[in-house]
Amino acid sequence: MGMLRVMSRRGDDRVTWDGQKAQAGDAEATAAVREAERIFAQERAKGATAFRVETGKPLQRIDQFDATAEQIVMVPRVVGG
Repeated sequence: MGMLRVMSRRGDDRVTWDGQKAQAGDAEATAAVREAERIFAQERAKGATAFRVETGKPLQRIDQFDATAEQIVMVPRVVGG
């Protein structure tokens, strides 16, 4: 099960998907992957930084959506002033 977490003022917004079902052609799982991919691209366009989070491994910064990731955390660009 994969999860995209986007940090926001409300805490975080989450989208989950089942990669195995998506690979098997399940329509609902495929739609969830596409939605996560859309949100990832939208947030990256706004300047967010994405990190792949895997249990027992160090964080890895990523620039492209990875449906095989256990968890992707997106941190919005910090604007000072």
